[in-house]
Amino acid sequence: MQEQWLTVLQNCVLFEGISSQELKTMLTCLVRDVAHYTKDDIICLAGDPFDGLGVVVEGEVMITRENLAGDRLVMNQLGPGEIFGELAAFGPQETWPATVTAQGDVTVLFIPPEKIVGSCERACPSHRMLVTNMLKLVSKRALGLRRQVEYLSMKTLRGKISAYLLYQYQQTGRKVFILPLKRDELADYLNVARPSLSRELARMRDEGLIDFHRSSVQIKDLEALRKGIQ
Repeated sequence: MQEQWLTVLQNCVLFEGISSQELKTMLTCLVRDVAHYTKDDIICLAGDPFDGLGVVVEGEVMITRENLAGDRLVMNQLGPGEIFGELAAFGPQETWPATVTAQGDVTVLFIPPEKIVGSCERACPSHRMLVTNMLKLVSKRALGLRRQVEYLSMKTLRGKISAYLLYQYQQTGRKVFILPLKRDELADYLNVARPSLSRELARMRDEGLIDFHRSSVQIKDLEALRKGIQ
């Protein structure tokens, strides 16, 4: 296990509260495989057999699904210290529910779910903490999915954009922030056409609600933005 990965893993929700020495010991038992990928490699394909949670230690991955019409829907983008596959790990289906793609050079640690919830002979505090952290992680991801469903259920494009920008504002605590998704990825995330998204963003800029340059966005009128989701 490379030493620089330990710092990344200690900032991972799954290993929160576990010391570096305990983590080193646990990883020798938990990790089934370490895999390396390059840009656009398919790490996991929706429908393939599920074989363990993935922990990103280097690079970024994109989680996507196809809807019934065959259009791509972006579910999430994850970087170092983040996990994918946690919702599928303990469900009734034994296949990947989504496709995971490398956004560049990526390294992933794979952990079989039974290693997390399986009985620990020593009943050590670290293992109990691991199970608790897993429950927190699943809950957090479920809330994220609910939030995306709320975006998708909004009737207007402006409502979807406004809700998304307001959430980024709440997360950063700043009116100027960098969008975590590129324009085409955001269009897929909100399940809208990219040209329509670009036109609506331009209208919102012209009306003085926001300003933007590439991935940087500035909220100029919070109240108008909030009215956009009503």
